[in-house]
Amino acid sequence: MIINTIMLGKLIGAGLATISLAGAGVGIGIVFAGFLTALARNPKDEKKLLSYALLGFALTEAIALFGLMVAFLILFGF
Repeated sequence: MIINTIMLGKLIGAGLATISLAGAGVGIGIVFAGFLTALARNPKDEKKLLSYALLGFALTEAIALFGLMVAFLILFGF
């Protein structure tokens, strides 16, 4: 019974840790929406805006990977 309770706690904790993936999806959408808005206003700065958008995408995706890593650590590390 104790083993089942521990596994239940792990599954709930991993599920809660993956909530960050939804936030990362929203963040990526906001980054590219801002990119398209800025590109429509300043088409001559396309290279500069694209580099900023890709940096924002990479940082937002890193947060998602950290959340996924925490979920895997909860499931398989403890």
